[in-house]
Amino acid sequence: MHNNQRRRVVITGLGWVTSLGHDVKQVWADLLACKSGVHAIERFDASAYPVRFGGEVLNYQPRNIEKRDAKRLDRFAQFALDAAVDAVKDADLDFAKENSWRCGSIIGSGIGGIEEFEYGHRKLMEKGPDRLSPFMVPKLMCNAGSGNISIHFGIQGPNNAVASACASAAHAIGDAANAIRYNAADVMITGGSEAALTPLGLGCFVALKALSRRNDDPTHASRPFDKDRDGFILSEGAGVLILEEYEHAKARGANIYAEFLGYGQSADGSHITAPDEQGRGAAYAMQAALEDAGHDPADVDYINAHGTSTPLGDAAETRAVKRLFNDDAYKVAVSSTKSMTGHLLGASGGIEAIITAKAIELGCIPPTANLDNPSEECDLDYVPNEARQLDVKLAMSNSFGFGGHNVSLVLGKI
Repeated sequence: MHNNQRRRVVITGLGWVTSLGHDVKQVWADLLACKSGVHAIERFDASAYPVRFGGEVLNYQPRNIEKRDAKRLDRFAQFALDAAVDAVKDADLDFAKENSWRCGSIIGSGIGGIEEFEYGHRKLMEKGPDRLSPFMVPKLMCNAGSGNISIHFGIQGPNNAVASACASAAHAIGDAANAIRYNAADVMITGGSEAALTPLGLGCFVALKALSRRNDDPTHASRPFDKDRDGFILSEGAGVLILEEYEHAKARGANIYAEFLGYGQSADGSHITAPDEQGRGAAYAMQAALEDAGHDPADVDYINAHGTSTPLGDAAETRAVKRLFNDDAYKVAVSSTKSMTGHLLGASGGIEAIITAKAIELGCIPPTANLDNPSEECDLDYVPNEARQLDVKLAMSNSFGFGGHNVSLVLGKI
């Protein structure tokens, strides 16, 4: 199917679970107000760790899942299903009225059910193999999010999971959009979920020396593009969107937030954790997404940056924008909302696609919080510390992951 025969894809529903809350409107308002969801860890004793804070979803109880069912889901799958139910409600979708074979789900997760893995391993060591749960495999597998969503709604179309570290959700959204574009589905539930803020998860990222150690001031620890940035903040949650074929959405009178226009991907092919310092892979993914969307860099009003607050990553992404946008690099508004949410790993692309869609819908760009002293190599317009009113017609959301994965999504005003 050639580009001119591709079906149009729109976003009709949004749902998320974040350390700032679960209500999309409320969390959006908090982001515009520069509020942080980063705080001291409460779910387990982190006193022995050099990092004792993160973007934890405090006092989480599944809102849309029966207690009995919730017990059979790892925390990451609970997040995914909760956010999916909210997104379906927001889209005012009734799957009983849909062709179930034309509705699907693709949900990304970088790590999957690590909490269940930890619990099961502890049981194995303490009580032996006979005490392992038959639910362990279905709880820890990376596709538990997408699988349980399809079961919950009885949908039977394209269904899979993407695991590409911090690019997982963005890959999932791009793949889900293509399922609709190329006529494999009419409706897709997509995004990402992650719950790696566990004793083992935190310990692993500490060992990698990837995290900020600003224990004395967690809310200001995530400071993308700032000269004092010292690593990312490990967070958890989920971001789920409803993608729908345009005519299908119009026929049922759906509310449309934005149109999905482009999907670009690449690999750095250079290092398993460090980005290409020149940003070549990232620039290629952005260029591919714009070409897919049929637009030029000069058309872009806003970039929701990957912007994790790591010394190497933020500089590389800045170089990538300059490499592709040339003189227009200084005209485009760029912000990193991880400055407030922290880094949700495989869920971040889902959260940030929602934020990008809201920026288009409401004509407002969320700020980069804690950007007090931009580092020398980071000299673009990062919308520091204050939201900005702007008629956003075309926006881009970037997600880059360990493994050298680069994904860029382009959304536009309908």
